Amino acid sequence: MRTYRLALIGFGNVGQGLATILRDHGPALAGQHGAEFRVVAVNTGRHGSIYNPEGFDPGALLAAYEQTKRVDTLAAPYSGWDVSRIIDESNADVIVELTSSDLLSGEPAAGYIRAAIRQDRHVVTTNKGPVALFYPELSAAAAERGVMLGVEGTVMGGTPLLRVGRDLLADAGVLRIQGILNGTTNYILTRMAEGESYKSALEEAQEKGYAEANPTADVDGYDAAIKIVILANLLLGIPLKLANVEREGIRELTSKDIVRAQKVGEVWKLVGWVERAPDMVKASVRPIRLPQSHPLASVSGAMNAVTFVTKLLGEVTITGPGAGRVETGYGVLSDLLELNRRMN
Repeated sequence: MRTYRLALIGFGNVGQGLATILRDHGPALAGQHGAEFRVVAVNTGRHGSIYNPEGFDPGALLAAYEQTKRVDTLAAPYSGWDVSRIIDESNADVIVELTSSDLLSGEPAAGYIRAAIRQDRHVVTTNKGPVALFYPELSAAAAERGVMLGVEGTVMGGTPLLRVGRDLLADAGVLRIQGILNGTTNYILTRMAEGESYKSALEEAQEKGYAEANPTADVDGYDAAIKIVILANLLLGIPLKLANVEREGIRELTSKDIVRAQKVGEVWKLVGWVERAPDMVKASVRPIRLPQSHPLASVSGAMNAVTFVTKLLGEVTITGPGAGRVETGYGVLSDLLELNRRMN
């Protein structure tokens, strides 16, 4: 049995999702994969920081946070350590970086990832900012130090989109990647197709936790655009930047627009795409009308979907949840299991 000691930097939805999986399925995973994943440290910006070299019971972590909204109410030999000290002095094998994304600078997450790699620690992150901005640099640094950088959860949560694209479709000759990459806007457009106004659909999305109080990143297309950047860099080898992606959100769509499309058998979707043309790269995020026969047209609610257009297989579409506590926690777990496969 191989044990992996994890330090969680952040304990929001993703961290709690991973802890839930380890609480409910840890023994089964150990039996199936010969790997135990033990949380030894948790650092949060506002809810405390704890470290126990022997590890914490994930159920106790979740219970403490649920009862007090803090992690440092759980007994621990050490508390109050900042991120740098956890990276430098803890016994963690893997730094699981789960802080909020800054899409303009990638910080402070990029700094945490660099520091972890310098300490020869593996890194798993769901943070889109540093991956979109610095992936070539970070992956090269990880390779040089002989550690793994796992980023599966940055696009489509726990749905294994990146692994399918890199491992299973690489030889099929991917020409174009297009998809519904933001669950919030897809939920809003689905509700508008059912008769809701944009305003009420957005309010519903916020009540359900799909949209933030400030929904700009979602409804103006920034979140989808940054995911297009990640897909271009990781799956097509294109050094795309956010500024290279033409971007238009859904704010201007009206109920009348929705009805006009329905009358001719079409639906509105916010679609991102990237392709390598003979002499240039084209990338865009914008709302478009799709015929009902299109594989993306039936993707409803907060679901995501991506279609790979390939030379050998034609179109291959993957549909799955792009958000959710346990769903994105599974994205982290899939990288941890990939680490275990590599180590074995």
